[in-house]
Amino acid sequence: MFDPAGARVTVMGLGRFGGGLGVTRWLARHGARVLLTDRADAASLSEPLHALDPFIGDGRVQLRLGGHDAADFRDADLVVASPAVPAPWDNEFLAAADDAGVSVTTEIGLAIQRLPDRARTIGVTGTAGKSTTSTMIARAIEAAGQQCLLGGNIGGSILEAIDDAPADTLAGAFVVLELSSFMLHWLGRDAWSPGTAVVTNIRPNHLDWHRTFEHYQASKRHIARHQHAGDALVAPADLWPDLNTPTRIDPRTEHPPPLRVPGAHNRDNAACALSAARTALGRFGIAMPAAASDAIAGFPGLPHRLEHVVDAAAAGGTVAFYNDSKSTTPEAAALAVDAVAERTPPDRIALIAGGADKGVDLAAIARLATRGVALCTIGATGPRIVDEARAAGGRAQHHGTLERAFEAATAHADVAGGAVLLSPGCASWDQFDHFEQRGDAFRTLAHRFAAARAAGAGGLRHA
Repeated sequence: MFDPAGARVTVMGLGRFGGGLGVTRWLARHGARVLLTDRADAASLSEPLHALDPFIGDGRVQLRLGGHDAADFRDADLVVASPAVPAPWDNEFLAAADDAGVSVTTEIGLAIQRLPDRARTIGVTGTAGKSTTSTMIARAIEAAGQQCLLGGNIGGSILEAIDDAPADTLAGAFVVLELSSFMLHWLGRDAWSPGTAVVTNIRPNHLDWHRTFEHYQASKRHIARHQHAGDALVAPADLWPDLNTPTRIDPRTEHPPPLRVPGAHNRDNAACALSAARTALGRFGIAMPAAASDAIAGFPGLPHRLEHVVDAAAAGGTVAFYNDSKSTTPEAAALAVDAVAERTPPDRIALIAGGADKGVDLAAIARLATRGVALCTIGATGPRIVDEARAAGGRAQHHGTLERAFEAATAHADVAGGAVLLSPGCASWDQFDHFEQRGDAFRTLAHRFAAARAAGAGGLRHA
């Protein structure tokens, strides 16, 4: 296990939203001399840098901003890279560390060394549904009377969470880690897999980073590739049948309860969560109580993930607004439409889609227009989605910005009463800093619309 006390550590990538904040803070608190380097300048990183002020002020953290210097990577005892560093296998600075014999890891790599028990660790990955499934699992385990830590790609620093947990609590705790393909690429170097591995689904994604679907899948497969005797993989039976694992469990044999959140995909997420919680608990002789299933049934959903924002009075009845800004794949957008269509006919749904281009096929979004959905596009991919939708015979119009698309979408849904759904199916980087900012902007527009209608149409239906 790496001992940070007195070590010279180069952290590559703070990120505008503090992706490297937790590990930098953890290293400094544990006595490391940290050099934090980022291509961005101080002005761009002002918010996360502010959180590091005490460590910068007393010299525990030094800064190299506006670019990297290979010497910082060669002269360190350890390099901690952001898992999202593009093409790390071709990165000249990480190569400099390798050539100098300096170990390179990530925050998740440091965290797995400090987990209370790998066998009690549940790792969750997949193209869609990771965060929801991870949270459902954690809720089920807590409902079974067990301590549980939740972290990884879902946000927050698992290193700091492990530090903050009392020793007697941590010793018997379960840990649920949401693991991205980037994280798993790096964990493959550590030959590490969790005791219970969960894969929700696999579709092409992040091809701008992985370059090929084959590389994307190879990274995902690390979640179960290095399992030990007694471990289990919870995944559809037809996914990676050639992957040798000690035990394979198909979550589709589960019968999830009626859920508060809509959609067949959420029922699939619930089945994965039930199966994973039952498997992890059962390994230690803990029966899963009915309360665990109830905890999953009552899960209200996560912010920006098919979040029901508000209902507003409309000319033709009611307009429901759904914020699914976390939808960054075409398949996720299609699943969101399917979920809303359980409550609203497709021809009364206005979908706002589009954004940054990750190099994936957008046909799944375009085809939604052929079901009667009014497709209002935004961002860099918007024109291409519209062209494909119209070629297939559907209704679609490119509006550029979220504000203009929102206006068009509400005009459509207002006529007969329906739903306005933000489910972009694309990343947010071209117009927003992150998907949360995009979702917050949509929320603001929806509440503003609802308030205006309440003032002139007898009030808000419910929120």
